[in-house]
Amino acid sequence: MGKISTNFLHGILMKILFSFLLFIFATNIYAQVVKKIQFNGLVHLSKPVALRMLDFQIGDDIDQAMVDKAIKEYFKQGYFNDIWTQFDKKGDLTFYFKEKMIISQVELKGWKEDDDDIKSSVVQIKKGSLYDEQKLEAAKQRIIDALSQDGKIDSVVEIETKRLKNGSAKVTFVVNEGEEIIIKKLQYHGVYGLDADDFDEVIANKQKEFMGWFWGRNDGKMKLRDLEYDNLRIRDYYMQYGYLDAKVDAPFVRVDFDNYTADMSYLISEGKPYTVSKISIYQVKHVIDDKKLQDVLSLETRKVFNIKTFRADSKKIKTLVADLGYAFVQVIPDLKKDKKKHMVEVVYKVVPGEKVKIRNVLISGNNRTLDRVIRRELYLGPGDIYSLTDLTDSRTALGRLGFFDSNTIEEKRIDNKTMDLIVKVKEAPTGNIQLGGGYGSYGGLLISIGVSDRNIWGSGINVGLKAEKSQTTQNYSFNISNPRLNDSDYSGNFSIFHSAYDYIDYSVLSNGLTLGVGHRFTRHISGYVGYGYSSNTYSFGSDFNSSIYGGINPFESYTKSGVTVSVKWDNTDDYYLPRKGFELSQSIEKSGLGGTADFIKARTNFAKYYGMQDLIGFDAIFRYKARYYTIINNGDIPLAEKFYMGGIGSVRGYQAYSLSPTVADASATGGIRRVGGTQTFSNNVELSLPLIPKAKMRVVAFADWGMISDNVTDNLLTNNLTRAGYGAGIEWFSPVGPIQLMFARPISPKPDDRTATFEFTMGQRF
Repeated sequence: MGKISTNFLHGILMKILFSFLLFIFATNIYAQVVKKIQFNGLVHLSKPVALRMLDFQIGDDIDQAMVDKAIKEYFKQGYFNDIWTQFDKKGDLTFYFKEKMIISQVELKGWKEDDDDIKSSVVQIKKGSLYDEQKLEAAKQRIIDALSQDGKIDSVVEIETKRLKNGSAKVTFVVNEGEEIIIKKLQYHGVYGLDADDFDEVIANKQKEFMGWFWGRNDGKMKLRDLEYDNLRIRDYYMQYGYLDAKVDAPFVRVDFDNYTADMSYLISEGKPYTVSKISIYQVKHVIDDKKLQDVLSLETRKVFNIKTFRADSKKIKTLVADLGYAFVQVIPDLKKDKKKHMVEVVYKVVPGEKVKIRNVLISGNNRTLDRVIRRELYLGPGDIYSLTDLTDSRTALGRLGFFDSNTIEEKRIDNKTMDLIVKVKEAPTGNIQLGGGYGSYGGLLISIGVSDRNIWGSGINVGLKAEKSQTTQNYSFNISNPRLNDSDYSGNFSIFHSAYDYIDYSVLSNGLTLGVGHRFTRHISGYVGYGYSSNTYSFGSDFNSSIYGGINPFESYTKSGVTVSVKWDNTDDYYLPRKGFELSQSIEKSGLGGTADFIKARTNFAKYYGMQDLIGFDAIFRYKARYYTIINNGDIPLAEKFYMGGIGSVRGYQAYSLSPTVADASATGGIRRVGGTQTFSNNVELSLPLIPKAKMRVVAFADWGMISDNVTDNLLTNNLTRAGYGAGIEWFSPVGPIQLMFARPISPKPDDRTATFEFTMGQRF
């Protein structure tokens, strides 16, 4: 190998040295002292912030690399479309910014145009945000995905941008919804032990039925969001009948894109049902008698296994152990299958952890309601041992107050032995103007107005002033009550009233007062003892004939002085709109303690509420309400003390208090008089469904039926006046209180009945 020429090496070294000197010379030529820094077109960043982001300051030597780095830092903020600089010979450095437009308007066109929830959850482009094409494209894709989840395919979304005079931008997402896929045929292969028709109870994608558009029928619309879970739902249904080896493949879907219809089929391998051979409970640390845990189990040996019962039993075990203070208890269930015998041993492994104490209870969201009003409803406080039941009951107790739209109690773990409870409430309006009314074919328009506050000054005290006026009534009242006297389990109330009720040819004028004291015996049981006095006067036409009453004048003035004793059970979860629990109350009023009236009046009320969210995946609420009232008299019962039926609370479709036994009286208008009843029974069945959830508006369908008797000794089923009605209405928890708008029709009304097609109330419970 030959030697490299010395001249050649010398030439290379000279070139490298020349390039290095040239670079140093060029750099030194550009380097310049900056004497002034200016910003042009800067809006989103203030000048002090922009200066702090620079790696240099006035008086420093800067070069092009330092300026480029500054530009890149500004670009990272995401506010600018373009940035450039100018550096003059005087040493003045100016940064020029072209900022992105501000989006001042965001609209949807062609889909969910007025749905703010969709704009927030799907579009996610807010007013005031910067115009960013990448974010807009991402929003466009989210809209397409949402449409796909609703079963719409081939959807197209275009983005229109309009620059407004103020320099901001209006962004419109123009949506052309695709076509819905209708499931024309749905087949199951391999089903022998169960009825495939029963799968419709659990799956979301169902075959279209005849008249599928009708309420309660399957419309066949494909729901892509649920498609991947339907086979798991079918398998879970099998396991409710003991088929632990059941396999359900993902559905095979064949789509006809010309007609947008689909055929679906499931391949199922059932296996055989398993019988429970043994149920074992193993506690890693023994904290409770095994027998107590066994006693709460619903799953039984020698019976077919049920996965639903199995899960419920696991929850029961967890609750029992957690009620002893083991807040972090884990119940690990296990199934030991004997595939040959098709028997299964159920094992619950209980890992209790450590006992947990409550360190602190923090309350937030109560801008108006005092802390102590909330704390007195909580069954857990600082220093208490944790209890899951106490925690659950605390949530429902807060709901029953009616002061809050919602409440949650979060468990914040501090360590293995302590936790904080964080109570978060969202306050509801409790002070409102109460309005009520209705229209009847006889009584005309009824208007009532009142001012009340169930939580005045956040103290939990209820104060109300009410006035009611119609063609037949005139009532004025004032009431005040405290459900927790001095934060104790005792309550107290006082009220005073003046009322006048005008019948067709007579009227009753009453003045009186009531006062009483109550006591909460348990979390759900309370009692009450009260005293009431009233003075009552009748006025009627001069042609009144008492002979039809056996010579007794039922319109004589009277005074009533009596004591009322009542007891009530209430474990509902909300005051205005309960979804679970029931109410049962019984009161007995004994008059004759100093007044001229002498009778015993008993009232029984019952209400059951059942939320159907877990059952059907929809926030429907079933309600059943019933009441039974009766009077036992020791003499003549004043007409105004008897019972009447009709209107909201008894049988809708008839004017309030218009249904009553009557007697023939030629001196009365129409030839009859209403004389009231001594027994009445009515019941209501209601189904409440969400209409506009964001506006807290619901629609309710109802059917009412009731009866009233004129003699307590008569058989209520054979000697009575019975009526029924049905209809629908709107339930709206408005900003000024709960409103009910009821549209009703009577069923087979009699010629003399006073019907009412519309009633409304405000301020009452649903």
